[in-house]
Amino acid sequence: MHMQANFSYQSLTPELQLDALASIAVYPESGLISLNSYENRVSLFTDENKIRYVVKFYRPQHWSEAQLKEEHRFCQVLEKNGCQIASPIEINQQTLFYFQGYYFALFNSLSARSMELDNIDILYDVGCALGKIHRIGAQDSFKHREPLNVQTMLSNPIKALRTSTYIPKSLRNPLFSILDALELEITKQFDNHKHTTIRLHGDCHASNILLKNNSPYFVDFDDCKMGPAIQDLWILLSGTKPEKQLQLSMLLEGYEEEFDFDRNQLCLIEPLRTMRIISHVNWINKRWSDPAFPLSFPWFITDQYWKELLQSLKDQLIALKEAPISLQPNY
Repeated sequence: MHMQANFSYQSLTPELQLDALASIAVYPESGLISLNSYENRVSLFTDENKIRYVVKFYRPQHWSEAQLKEEHRFCQVLEKNGCQIASPIEINQQTLFYFQGYYFALFNSLSARSMELDNIDILYDVGCALGKIHRIGAQDSFKHREPLNVQTMLSNPIKALRTSTYIPKSLRNPLFSILDALELEITKQFDNHKHTTIRLHGDCHASNILLKNNSPYFVDFDDCKMGPAIQDLWILLSGTKPEKQLQLSMLLEGYEEEFDFDRNQLCLIEPLRTMRIISHVNWINKRWSDPAFPLSFPWFITDQYWKELLQSLKDQLIALKEAPISLQPNY
């Protein structure tokens, strides 16, 4: 088992990154251009043969070697079955490499543009692509990746937040009162809804979907996991209730060209949304000692942030008790 470096990337200098690439016989001709990523360190470069690559250095002490390899195998299976995704490049029968405390992987750079959230016309194609990913994902199971469930995405984050020193003292009691109520309600709803879990992208927001010749490509499978299919769909919904209904209908019209969807899972949207909010808060809390996080999220330690979070959690408790979203008529 490899020893991993400090999770804050303090030793991941540009020189170390270049040495790591040289260890797999890849030699950048350009400099390393940092891309937007908080959890990992991701850079774009051009090599001596004028080929554009992306290198990803995984955050140490986050995923295990077995979990990273399982992610890569999933990507390879998807790519071999015709899914348009960013799959790690294989060199000497390996996709995951290790250098001085860091696991890293190499990807081809996609000449593509970001997906626009308001592009309703592309949602059918995104639905088709997700249906294909899920059809293939349902054919096997992850054994090492963290599952998406109440324990990992809600109970554990709430437990960790109880030890946080960044929550204003005046808000601790009302905050944890609402968190306890949310945990109780979401646990009940998950217990009452038996759903099939499959291998998912896991973090399928619009920034992780690129358009190349108006065809969707999926990137960043860093959070792939076992979970309900709706997890990869609800994150793409935004706006008013009618707008969300139309978006969902378009997504599912395409999705069901490739794979059956259990519409009973629509009742999991608000529980999953709530779990994502709380998990995200704990993620920032957990990473605060990384110097990049106070710079990127300075509002995290302000009273105003926690007051607004408390209100949004109260709103979620109300939403959890409302009827779930339905499809537009005629879909």
